[in-house]
Amino acid sequence: MGEKWGVVIVAAGRGTRMGTKESKQYLQLGDRPVLVHTLELFQQLAIVEEIVLVVGQHDVRRCEEWIGTYGMTKVKAVVSGGGERQHSVLLGLRAISTDWVMVHDGVRPFVSAAAVEGCCHAAQSGGAAVLAVPVKDTIKQVDRAGTIVSTPDRRSLWAIQTPQAFRRAELVDAHEQAEAEGYLATDDAMVMERMGTRVIVAKGEYTNIKITTPDDLPLAEFLLQQRRLTRGEE
Repeated sequence: MGEKWGVVIVAAGRGTRMGTKESKQYLQLGDRPVLVHTLELFQQLAIVEEIVLVVGQHDVRRCEEWIGTYGMTKVKAVVSGGGERQHSVLLGLRAISTDWVMVHDGVRPFVSAAAVEGCCHAAQSGGAAVLAVPVKDTIKQVDRAGTIVSTPDRRSLWAIQTPQAFRRAELVDAHEQAEAEGYLATDDAMVMERMGTRVIVAKGEYTNIKITTPDDLPLAEFLLQQRRLTRGEE
C-alpha cells in the first residue's frame, strides 16, 4: 500500500458505564493504560505516518507525558476534545495532514494489524470503509413499551467497529456540514452516508472489543495475555 495514513484516536469520553472514578481509557491493562496499548498498535504500523490523539481537556498533559515515556514518535498532537464524540473527531481531523485518515476508538486496543490494513485497502478501493463483523444473535426491534415490532434478517446485520477509513478531505467536509446542521451521528460512517457516500464493510474480528463495562475487563486481560504469548513476550 503506497499511501501513508493518519489516525485520529478518540479518547475524550468520560463513560459512566464502567462505574470507575477513572475513565475507561486510562484504566490499567496489564502493565500500562488501555489507551497506551491502542497507541502502540498504530505506532508500529508502517502505513501510519502520523497520529492525533483527542482527549479531555484535563487529560492532555498526562497523555503528552505518556507519549514521551512510551516513545510514541508518530503522535503529532494531543488535542482537547469537544462536547460530543463527533465534535472531537472533527477537531482531530483538522490536526491531521495526510490524504487518507482512520478514526479509531481509544478503548479498542486489540484490533490486529491485518484488520487495520484490510480496512485501509477497502477504503482505497471503494472510497470509504469500516471494520465490522456479522452479528451472531437474533436481533429484535422493540418499541418504547418493550414490545417486539420486527425481526431483521440476521444475514444483513453487521456490528460496526473501528477503525473507519476515509479520504480526509471528504470526511472533514461531511463533519463540518453535520456540525452546521446540528446533526449528531453515532459513528463517522453515518456522517458520510448522509452525504451519499458509499461505505464498504471490511471484515473485522470478534476480538476487536470495545472496553466499555466492567464485564469487558476480564476478557481484555485474557486477550492481552494471548497476544503476548503469541508474540513470545511471556
